[in-house]
Amino acid sequence: MSGTGEHRRAGNRGVELLLLLVLVGLMFLASHATPEGGGSHLLAALGFLLLAGTVVANVLEPLGIPHLTAYLLTGMAAGPYAGNLVDHQTVEDLSPINALALSLISLAGGAHLRISMLVSAARSLLWSTLLQNVLVLVLMAGTFFALRPFLPFGDSLPVTALVGISLLWGMLAITRSPSATLGVLSQTRARGPLSDFTLGFVMTSDVVVVIFLAVILTIARPLVEPGAALSLRSFRELGHEVLGSIALGTTLGLLLAAYLRFVGRQLVLVFVALGLVMTHALDYLRFDWLLIFITAGFVVQNLSRQGEPFLAAIERLGEIVFVIFFAIAGAHLNLSLLAKLWPLALTLALARAGWTWSTGRLASRLAEDPPALRRWGWSGLVSQAGLALGIAARIQGEFPSFGATFAAMAVATVALNELVGPVLFKTALDRTGESAGQAEQDEAPEPADSGLSPG
Repeated sequence: MSGTGEHRRAGNRGVELLLLLVLVGLMFLASHATPEGGGSHLLAALGFLLLAGTVVANVLEPLGIPHLTAYLLTGMAAGPYAGNLVDHQTVEDLSPINALALSLISLAGGAHLRISMLVSAARSLLWSTLLQNVLVLVLMAGTFFALRPFLPFGDSLPVTALVGISLLWGMLAITRSPSATLGVLSQTRARGPLSDFTLGFVMTSDVVVVIFLAVILTIARPLVEPGAALSLRSFRELGHEVLGSIALGTTLGLLLAAYLRFVGRQLVLVFVALGLVMTHALDYLRFDWLLIFITAGFVVQNLSRQGEPFLAAIERLGEIVFVIFFAIAGAHLNLSLLAKLWPLALTLALARAGWTWSTGRLASRLAEDPPALRRWGWSGLVSQAGLALGIAARIQGEFPSFGATFAAMAVATVALNELVGPVLFKTALDRTGESAGQAEQDEAPEPADSGLSPG
C-alpha cells in the first residue's frame, strides 16, 4: 500500500510539473501577445501567479519547503528581474491587489487574537516585547554602526549622522511579518504554545513598531541633519495615528459584527470592498490601515459572538490570499539589487537572526517558559515583509540624502529574511509537534487513528 501511495504521489507531481510547464508557455505567449500593462495582461498575470504559485507549492512540499517560500520563489522567477513573464508595469498595477490581500491578512490576524490566549501568554509576551524590541533595536543599531566601513555612504557622512542612521536601521530590524506568521500557521494548522506565542507577539508588536518609529525618527533627525531641532510634532502625529486607528478599527469591528449577525451574506464582497476602498482612503487620512484592520478583527473576535463565523469566512479565502500576496511580493524583489548588495545584506540578516535567537532565549528563561518555547520561541520572529519595506520607503522619503541607498539595503536584507524566516518557523512547528501534519505522523502507528486530525 505504501509503495502504491508513493507511486501515486510521484505521478501527481509529474502531472503538476507538466501543468506548470503549460502555464509558463501560455504566460509567455500572453506576455508577448498583449500590450505591456494592459488590462488583459493584468488578469493573465494574476491568474498565472495564482495557479503557478499553487502548483510550485505542491511540487516543493515533499522537500519540506513552506508554501509561502514557494509562492515567493514563483513570483521571483516570473517577475521582471528574472523570467519577465510578469513585467514591471504589471507588477506595479497589481499593488492594489496586494493591499487587498494584506488587509484580509490583517483582519484574520486580529481575529486570531483571543483575550484568553493573550492573558495566558502575558508573561512571555511582556519579556519578549521588552527584549526583542528594545534590546534588539539597540544591538542591531550597534551592529550597523560597526559595519560603517562597508556601507555605501560610510565614508561620506560624519559619525553623528551614522549614529542616527544606525538607530533607523535598528528600528527597521525589529519589524516582523504578520503575513508570514499567519501563512505558515494556515498551512500547518498548528496549535500549541509556540504558535500562540508567535501569533500574539507578532500582532501586538505592530503597535510597538508604530510607536517606536515616531520616537526614533524624532531622535535621529537632529543627528542626521545638522541644525534640525528636536520636535514634538512627531509625537502629536503619533497620537493621532495610533489612537485614531484604534478608534476606527473598533468602530469597523462593531459594524462588521452587526453585519454578520443581522445580514451575514456576501461576506467576500464586503471584505473586497473594505480592502480596496479603505486602504486608499485611510492612507490619505494618515491612519495606519493595518492597525485598523487588526483592531477590527480583534473586536469581532472578542467583543461579539461572531468571531468564529467571521474567522471561518476569512479562512475560506486563505490560500488564495497568501498565494497572491507572496507571489506579488516575490515579483517585486529586485534580484539585481540583491546580487549587488548580498554580502552586506547577508551579514545584517545573520546578525539580526543571531540577536533574535539570543534575546529570545533570554526572554524565555526570564519568563520561565516551557522547554519547547525556550528553544524555538525566536523562530517565528525572523520573517520580514511589507511592514519593513514600508518603513524603508518612509525613511527614504524623510532623508533623501541617503534614503535611496538605505532603502536598497533594506530591500536586499528583507528579501533574505522573507525567504528564510518561514522555513525556520515551519521547522520549529514540526519539531515541537504543533503542526497538524507532524501530529498525524506521530499517531501513524495506530491504524484506527491515522486518518484523524489531532483535535
